[in-house]
This record gives sequence, structure tokens and C-alpha cells, in this order.
Amino acid sequence: MSTTVSTVHAAIAAAVRAPSPFNTQPWEFAVHPDRVDVWLDQSRVLAVTDPKAHEAHIACGAAIYTLRLALAVSGQRSELAVLPDRTRPDLVASVVLDGKYRPSPHERALAEAVWRRHTNRRPFLDHPVPSPAKTALMRAAAGEGAQLHLMDQPADVGAVADLIRRADHVLGQDLAHVTEVRGWTGGRDRLDGVPVAAAGRPSTADTVIVLRELGSRAPAVPFEQLPLLGVLTTVGDTHNDHLAAGQALQAVLLEACAAGLAVSPLSQPIEVPATRDALSVLVGAAAHLVLRFGYGHPGAVTPRRPVGEVLR
Repeated sequence: MSTTVSTVHAAIAAAVRAPSPFNTQPWEFAVHPDRVDVWLDQSRVLAVTDPKAHEAHIACGAAIYTLRLALAVSGQRSELAVLPDRTRPDLVASVVLDGKYRPSPHERALAEAVWRRHTNRRPFLDHPVPSPAKTALMRAAAGEGAQLHLMDQPADVGAVADLIRRADHVLGQDLAHVTEVRGWTGGRDRLDGVPVAAAGRPSTADTVIVLRELGSRAPAVPFEQLPLLGVLTTVGDTHNDHLAAGQALQAVLLEACAAGLAVSPLSQPIEVPATRDALSVLVGAAAHLVLRFGYGHPGAVTPRRPVGEVLR
């Protein structure tokens, strides 16, 4: 193939920087002369928390978007085939190499953000996100076939916060879920999971949004009182839609990072069927994730496995 193996491997190295639930990295890649196949790694799907692999497909979608972006910035055009083989449902996409490409300055800025982007579980400043940035976030989601519903009014934030609180309580009562999460958090000297340095800070009791407890030993601190929340949705709710939501998620996250915004996912209401249904009714479409946006101090970048460990 005209595209060098080193270029493809560099694009895969960028792709594995995509977000995933508890940094499980549920993906594998297969390099062929004319394409890169992206596979769902079932061994890294959270059996209790994500039994239908909803969040794992979203993570794979985020990796697909990053792979496409990295190839584009390297000068490689690509075409995307989603779920190309019905007999192999874990083959979630084929990224077909399709000639030369001239990337835009905006694409270059997003590609640079891949290496800086990280989940920020710390308090954000009480500074409002300006309207142009909000518009850019919504446009990024729409460009990948999804919609980002931004909520910054007290009533709307309160409605979503209530669902997060309910879901967090349900999950906290599920011993199997708690055990599964502990297996992916707080570890040291490993290339996956959420290390202590990235666990964030516990919030005080008067905080509007309940952040997930990830074993941080730091003292509780107050968080912002009126966060900007976004609910990522698609019209349908198939695996195809989940992969589209994942691509939209990474587009939004990179747009936010390039604009100097911090982001933290709030996935609790997605992991409880009743609260996910209620959230979908609230926004009028299939909900895939809640995101919290704002300005804050940088957090810690989580580790990733090397390319050699994610190649089939």
C-alpha cells in the first residue's frame, strides 16, 4: 500500500487515546494493505455495568473517529464502512485507505488535542462557557450524525442531576457493579484502568452533580453550582447509532479541548435502564452519555496500551 505501515501505526497510536468506560480500551485493530479494521474486544466489555456493550461500542466509535482524523492529518484520505459484515458483529468498522488528503487547519488543531484531552473529574470554575464555544460543540456532534443537547438553566440541570443522583444510588447498591468498578480503578503500574491520580476529588454534600466515587483519598471539595451539562443523543438506538454517538463524542471532546474547556463524563444514568429511559424522554431522543463542561485546572492523563498490544 502507498501509505506506510508506520503512518498507519501512528494513527492507531492516536486512536487508542480515545475515551472508554473506566479506561477499559475495548478495541483491537487489524492492518490490511488497503484498510484498517476496528474490532470490539469482548474480553474488555464490562459484563455487569455494560452487559449489552452499549458503552463499549461508543468507545469504539470514539477510536474510529480518532483513527480517521489521524489518517487525515497524515495526508491519507479514508472511507468508513460501519459494521461491514453481519456474520462478524464484533467487526465494528473498516477504515478504507482511499488516496491522498489535504487536512484543514481545524483538523490539525483537533489532532493535536488528541494527546492533551483527558477526563477532568475536578471542580470547574464558575465561569460560563461562551455561546460560540457552545455552538462549536453542538456542530461537532451534528457533523457525526448525533446531537448534543446543552443544558445550563437551573431547571434543566436539576432534572438531569436528579437522574444522575438516582442512578448513582442504584449502582452503589449493586455489589457486583461496585466490585467490577473497583477492578478497574485505583491501580498502579498498569496500562489501563483509572489510576488514583486521575480519580479526581470527592464532592461536598451540597454539590449539584453527583460524581462517581473512584476511590480518591483526597478531602471533599465544593464543585460549581450551575454546571453546563450536555446530553449526547441519536435518533435511533442500534449498534450503528452507538458507533455514531462514539464518533460524535470524540469530535465534541476534541473540540472542547482545543477551545480550552475541561470535560467529565457522567455515565451513571446510562448504566441504569430506568434512568436512561427517563433521560431519553427528557431530551426526546436516545441518550448515550451526559457530559459536564467548564473551565478547570488540568487533570491527569490516563495510560494506554501500546500499539503492539491492540493489534489482532
